[in-house]
Amino acid sequence: MSKNNLHLLKIIVMTLSKAEENYLKAIFKIAEKENKSVSTNAIARHLNTTAASVTDMLRKLSEKELITYEKYKGVSLSTSGNKMATNLIRRHRLWEVFLVNKLRFAWHQVHDIAEELEHIYSEELIARLDAFLDYPKFDPHGDPIPNAEGKFTIRNQTALAELFAGQNGIVLGVKDSRDDFLKYLTDMHIKLGSAIKIQKITHFDKSMHITIDERTEAVISHQVAMNLLVRIQ
Repeated sequence: MSKNNLHLLKIIVMTLSKAEENYLKAIFKIAEKENKSVSTNAIARHLNTTAASVTDMLRKLSEKELITYEKYKGVSLSTSGNKMATNLIRRHRLWEVFLVNKLRFAWHQVHDIAEELEHIYSEELIARLDAFLDYPKFDPHGDPIPNAEGKFTIRNQTALAELFAGQNGIVLGVKDSRDDFLKYLTDMHIKLGSAIKIQKITHFDKSMHITIDERTEAVISHQVAMNLLVRIQ
């Protein structure tokens, strides 16, 4: 990106509202999962708002050339919009690392705080924060943190539900980062880095009998297993 374009992008960033930034991030995350243009209904569900409100916001973002929007066809981020969404995700996940690793918040406590901190736009602050945290590649939930160039680190991981009896996995992340799920995992003594051995799988409901870190025995549902991402040992 040229210096002129970077300067223009900074001006646009400084004039965006929190709501506009949240829409960009929502579009990025939905598109990442669905790998296609994003519908207004999908955005409305993600942000818990109405389709009419979404349409109004998309018009504003389109006028700022941050998205490409065609009625009935969906939404995609422009190059500038994608860069801004990636920067938001970078800031959010770096703040989550800081809150957990340095301020000792639990992993279920940091999302809402990071949602506020991510809107502080300062390249110098984020560069220093990244260095202070020793350039982490993943946040406390196992999600990749884009670097200063917007590149994500990709690693091999699979849902625990895909493993068979007798196999072992190391927990790398979660698909579901809602507070109640994270609290449930904490109560089960499951965290990032936990070693899980599949002892038995119940045929009827696919529930798993597991051993956690060679100490704790537990039974987890298929839904829980689907939302745990592991590296197979």
